[in-house]
Amino acid sequence: MPPEPRFAIATVCLSGTLEDKLGAAAAAGFDGVELFENDLLASPLRPAEVRRRCADLGLSIDLYQPLRDIEAVPPDVLAANLRRAEHKFDVMAELGVDTVLVCSSVSPDAIDDDELAAEQLRELADRAGARGLRVAYEALAWGRHVSSYQRAWRIVRRAAHPALGVCLDSFHILSKGHDPAPIRAIPSEKIFFLQLADAPRLPMDVLPWSRHHRLFPGQGDFDLTAFTGHVLAAGYRGPLSLEVFNDVFRQADPRPAAVDALRSLRALAESVGALELPLAPQLTGHAFAEVAAGPEDETGPVLASLGFARTGVHQSKPVELWEQGDARVLVNRAASSGALGALGFTSADPARSARRAETLSAPVLPRTRGPREADLAAVAAPDGTEVFFCGNDDWISDFVPTGETANGVGIIGIDHVALAQPFDHFEDAVTFYRTVLGLTPAPVAEFAAPFGLVRSRAVVAGRVRVTLDGTLVRRGGWAPAVPEPQHVAFACADAVAAARILRARGAELLGIPDNYYDDLAARVADPAGGIDALRANSVLHDRDEHGEFLHFYTALAGSRVFFEVVQRIGDYRGFGVANAPIRMAAHRARRGTSAAVSS
Repeated sequence: MPPEPRFAIATVCLSGTLEDKLGAAAAAGFDGVELFENDLLASPLRPAEVRRRCADLGLSIDLYQPLRDIEAVPPDVLAANLRRAEHKFDVMAELGVDTVLVCSSVSPDAIDDDELAAEQLRELADRAGARGLRVAYEALAWGRHVSSYQRAWRIVRRAAHPALGVCLDSFHILSKGHDPAPIRAIPSEKIFFLQLADAPRLPMDVLPWSRHHRLFPGQGDFDLTAFTGHVLAAGYRGPLSLEVFNDVFRQADPRPAAVDALRSLRALAESVGALELPLAPQLTGHAFAEVAAGPEDETGPVLASLGFARTGVHQSKPVELWEQGDARVLVNRAASSGALGALGFTSADPARSARRAETLSAPVLPRTRGPREADLAAVAAPDGTEVFFCGNDDWISDFVPTGETANGVGIIGIDHVALAQPFDHFEDAVTFYRTVLGLTPAPVAEFAAPFGLVRSRAVVAGRVRVTLDGTLVRRGGWAPAVPEPQHVAFACADAVAAARILRARGAELLGIPDNYYDDLAARVADPAGGIDALRANSVLHDRDEHGEFLHFYTALAGSRVFFEVVQRIGDYRGFGVANAPIRMAAHRARRGTSAAVSS
């Protein structure tokens, strides 16, 4: 295997001042940066001071960008362009950077003439080369005349100057649907720089698509593994560098954004065989979910109403173990956030899971434990949820048995966990679960909820399922829905029978309006469970090409968490997302009724 690649990030990817961006890139572990000119212009630091700051942080400056509208122009415009370029070369000398990015022209002055473009770029390269500098020519997807990397390469080849090469940008190539395979034929010494960005496939003009919707590798729809593989096969050994324009990333805290950026880049390097990481061990199931419940929280009573038993109390921490079948919920009385504070996954190799996490910028969290307590490694997801790697059920011995037994209703385990993600962390949450845990992201689903559009995406590996949900815009003061709701879904063999038993016991299950069942009867001729039984027990129904899904919900157990009971019929693979607006409205109606009663 060749030496590990160097990783770089363009300062334009991150939020804040230049000083903020450099600090975030260094803290995340990047080797270098692409210095965006606007960041330098807005900085009080002189170029020589930026050079020293980067050196102190352990960062190289790998590219200065960009020089625009340079080539294939009339003589008077060229003269002005060369004067401008000489000034930039002076700045580069102070910065200590040897490569400048030249984007293909979008100027109305540009002439559609490859020979003229080559001649003028050769003159620019002459001046750069005399100073020990290089010019990397990049085809913008919206370039006035040069919009493909193959044409940019033809111009560079025609210019035939050692200080002139190409910059290959995955967005500009893949957004236009250009075949990246011919990159392999470009001599390695002429590929001066590589810029990487992913993106969702969107039916829009390429310029706003590029300026607002780029993503880090693995977060979009581009095949960056194949693209990067072609570049490396050509012999490129420079940095793997990110250039991502994204409205969310450029407003988010730059430090976690930089961590997510490097995590995605290292996973990409792993996928092309350029970086060897500990393989993600198989995750075989949900070991537990932990609710951070305060003393007034109703999590315990709600679990009891579902037939769970408080089977153990932790020997050194204020944590309770609740069980039914193989479904285990920990109720942590030491924290009062009302959220799902931790998830436990059963790993085929917990130690290797932890090692992989650490190589992907998710260090193992410090934990205090007694001398005879299980040594479980945990890392933090981007939203702060602690993720534990469990090899077996030995951790249960940390709990002193209470002697209580479950009065069960057929719940057999945890089917999935649903986590609400802050707006700024939706993409990096997907990256975390994909790269660190080895889960596979499903397509993004969006639905119109009572209080705004919601995005949902599942990450799955066998019986391990996590859904990530977030609003597409931030809520204002009017937010009657539960802020950032989360829930645990329990699997059972017969959802209708379980709901019937629980209602007979007086459990407070979420009521569903008759209008829903009237519509269901019109849409589905013979739903599993029968329409009358579904209606009588407020059980919802969904269907995909693989099977059917029955599910029902509890009311809130605290400020954010509730529970769901689900039955998968056949090989149903979804999560009942189509019913989420019904559930959200029912929770809102429930809270309104409760408030009226209490007043």
